[in-house]
Amino acid sequence: MSIYRQIYKKIRKYNRIVIAHHIGPDPDALGSTLALKDIIQKTFPRKVVYVVGASPTKFKYIGIGDKFEDSLYNDSLLIVCDTPDIKRIDGVDPFKFKDSIKIDHHPFIDKYCNIEWIDKTASSVSQMIIELTYKTKLKMTIDAASKLYIGVVSDTERFLHSYTTSKTFELVSKLIKDTKLDFTKLYPSLYLRPIKDLQFQGYIMNNLTITENGFAYIKLTSDIFDKFGVDSATAGNLINNFSFIEEIIAWGFFSYDSTNNVIRGSIRSRGPIINEVLAPFNGGGHPLAAGVRAESFAVVDEIIEKLDSVCAEYNNLIEK
Repeated sequence: MSIYRQIYKKIRKYNRIVIAHHIGPDPDALGSTLALKDIIQKTFPRKVVYVVGASPTKFKYIGIGDKFEDSLYNDSLLIVCDTPDIKRIDGVDPFKFKDSIKIDHHPFIDKYCNIEWIDKTASSVSQMIIELTYKTKLKMTIDAASKLYIGVVSDTERFLHSYTTSKTFELVSKLIKDTKLDFTKLYPSLYLRPIKDLQFQGYIMNNLTITENGFAYIKLTSDIFDKFGVDSATAGNLINNFSFIEEIIAWGFFSYDSTNNVIRGSIRSRGPIINEVLAPFNGGGHPLAAGVRAESFAVVDEIIEKLDSVCAEYNNLIEK
């Protein structure tokens, strides 16, 4: 039985379904989970479907999740999207559910669901939800299409990343054609920024440290965020804007999050594999786009040293 059929049968079986994403959700995590809720409810109107986990204010245009109560563990199916490891699931314990499904496009880390569909070749989980819908009797909606398009565009950075494939374009093309989606109206929500964000971006650009191996980094403290009127998440939102600087091949922003007393690292690369470097520090993600949470700037210095070494190794391979 195909993975699509297995997932569809589980969805059809349960009257109550809880859908979760990772901590600190991005547009792909939110778009895929909220769209899947729309799709399931369109296909099975009598089912009760919840999307749980935090919904950041900056992404409220995608949608808002539901409140979770412990009673929802009883006789429910859990579907976790865009989350490779147990510790990053937002708000629920997967082992308390009667049944569970994982849908993810990251490299495998933990097995925590009864059915796990992992496709590292997919550009995004939003792409996988489009595929699942068209491979089964699930019904697409225009609202779901909007959320999924946003998820795909955001995770591929407008189809620029190498894991954007012909399959990505085929599925997105079908989505647009079938739903008559006016995708141009979705871009302002994704890309409009207040002037303070751009001023903050200018500060980052002017204060990046660039090593001789081509690794660029900056450490950002509460004082800097206060100066520009931004928060620790803002740097992560700007990370992809530095993709085409000739002198750097990998870069990282390390931001102190005073709310959680942790340093959030967002790292990107144009060649060196970075997720393997971050794994020993309880970080991870994709080979060229990953993140980490560090307990101190001393740990950040260790991470920076390791990432710089990977850049040096990469340069040596290119030169040979």
